[in-house]
Amino acid sequence: MTFQEQIKQGIPTTLPTKAIYDNSVSHAPKRKDILQPDEKKLAVRNALRYFPAAWHEELASEFLEELNTYGRIYMYRFRPTYSMHARPISEYPAKSKQAAAIMLMIQNNLDPAIAQHPHELITYGGNGAVFQNWAQYLLTMQYLSDMTDEQTLHIYSGHPMGLFPSSEEAPRVVVTNGMMIPNYSKPDDWERYNALGVTQYGQMTAGSYMYIGPQGIVHGTTITVMNAFRKQLPENESPRGNIFLTSGLGGMSGAQPKAGNIAECITVCAEVNPAAAHKRHEQGWVDLLIEDMVSLITRVRQAVEQQEVISIAYIGNVVDVWEAFWDANIKVSVGSDQTSLHNPWAGGYYPVGFSFEESNKLMVEQPEAFKEVVQRSLIRQVDAINKHASRGTYFFDYGNAFLLESSRAGADVMAADGINFRYPSYVQDILGPLCFDYGFGPFRWVCTSGLVEDLHKTDNMAIEVLEELLASTYPEIEQQLQDNIQWIRQAEANQLVVGSQARILYADALGRIRIAKAFNKAIRDGKITAPIVLGRDHHDVSGTDSPYRETSNIYDGSKFTADMAIHNVIGDSFRGATWVSIHNGGGVGWGEVINGGFGMVLDGSAEADRKLESMLFYDVNNGIARRAWARNKEARQAIETELNRTSSLKVTLANEVDDDVLNNIFQ
Repeated sequence: MTFQEQIKQGIPTTLPTKAIYDNSVSHAPKRKDILQPDEKKLAVRNALRYFPAAWHEELASEFLEELNTYGRIYMYRFRPTYSMHARPISEYPAKSKQAAAIMLMIQNNLDPAIAQHPHELITYGGNGAVFQNWAQYLLTMQYLSDMTDEQTLHIYSGHPMGLFPSSEEAPRVVVTNGMMIPNYSKPDDWERYNALGVTQYGQMTAGSYMYIGPQGIVHGTTITVMNAFRKQLPENESPRGNIFLTSGLGGMSGAQPKAGNIAECITVCAEVNPAAAHKRHEQGWVDLLIEDMVSLITRVRQAVEQQEVISIAYIGNVVDVWEAFWDANIKVSVGSDQTSLHNPWAGGYYPVGFSFEESNKLMVEQPEAFKEVVQRSLIRQVDAINKHASRGTYFFDYGNAFLLESSRAGADVMAADGINFRYPSYVQDILGPLCFDYGFGPFRWVCTSGLVEDLHKTDNMAIEVLEELLASTYPEIEQQLQDNIQWIRQAEANQLVVGSQARILYADALGRIRIAKAFNKAIRDGKITAPIVLGRDHHDVSGTDSPYRETSNIYDGSKFTADMAIHNVIGDSFRGATWVSIHNGGGVGWGEVINGGFGMVLDGSAEADRKLESMLFYDVNNGIARRAWARNKEARQAIETELNRTSSLKVTLANEVDDDVLNNIFQ
């Protein structure tokens, strides 16, 4: 059968042969054996409902074997035999261009060059799933191939519930992931209900089909690291010869060495999984691999002396690096951590003193013992970081729940007030006041033609728009515009593309709208050969409510609410989004965050112009309005600028209260 015929077929009409477990790709760790016998029976029953009764007897024992072996039923037998990657949009069998674009994005998320555990449908973060199993993938692709522009596909945590009549104005796909009743949103609830096959952890862009490989996080990490060095170093001093120490080379964290190179520092990134480190090295995302500490210290000293720009992957535990650098009197200018600590007990963090293999065995066979050694490791890591901080290191939490889990472990990570952490979230110190409050966030696009030349054209259009905006903007956002112009100019040289021909930059609402309009006009005029997909990370101005990351610089007490993210996805859905998504969970953990996202297909039409202006304007200004209401002065300036520019916008503004008024009554 051809690729198109296989897509249109969905679940095969004849039972495929049992798959051979492929050891050539990275696989997800075995999940916790959490189900009781009657629950395991229910999990198998749930899995079998995708298939005709004639297959049940053979598949039942196989699915139980998968559940017992891996902790999940992935249905490996039904994994497609065709190559998994984003094809040009014209190669997808579809009645709707919008549906074809979504198919392209799904396959890009599952491309082995991008996905962390492709055969388990995990894109990044250890558990960020596109689907729970291969039957869901097959059915979703079949539905998309049959969809018209007057239907909407509703997807419940990976499960395609079905195509429902709607309208051309409606989103083509609505995605939810992990939307649990609040009292059932603890980590073990994810383990249990995911094993039952009724929910999944979609992370941010995995379960909403908007991942573009490490490039997406490279940009945010680059902006963060550049500004971290600006906070740390004297004005106009280059980061060259200064060390950025961090850990994690898996899915999203693999972007760190590349970001460090762009920021022009020395990056040392520890990774316990040799396969992950070698993968990033082969992809050109890290310059050098080192496996022993003596060699690492020697090479780092050489890099400092020669003021090199270099990224080094140390295959080992970052706790050892922090401690060894202290003993060797090696100065760390900037430090962070990007292990998946939102998932600390199932492969997100590996404890010092144990090999990768030993840790994987312990987490499955003795989960409580594994939890204890992880917490002891976090205490040691924080103790070492505290020593470096006393010597001037600027350490920040990169939103991976490092400080949160360290505090839960009993590490010395709390501030003197016993309420706040002694180290800031990068959003509190950097991205919040410098970017999010002004409306700057991760605007991204994908050229569905698959042509490099189309991406080059879009890069040039984006640069032109940003330079025009820089010439007339207000001083507080000049640096953001300059950083992003520099980013795009260097994008090709930095070889950022993995998978689809995609790009990301930070822009405010005005910038996003103008860039998108330029793209749409280019498609209309035939200068771009196929539609362009617009999107963003949920890690943005208004898409996410996350008290330890995206909204950690909200100080009016509302950072634990999720109204903004819910309004974001609902508001985008009736303003022109092609698909929308809302998730429980993300980089800081299940039950700790609500993420809203969108995708939009530009096809060159006047209708696309109307939709992009309406939706992108709301998508950004919804968040600015909330941040201004929380009394963030940068957001207040941004919303007042927009109010002066847009007469149809009306928002409730906060009246400031003089401190003396409150101090007088609370004496």
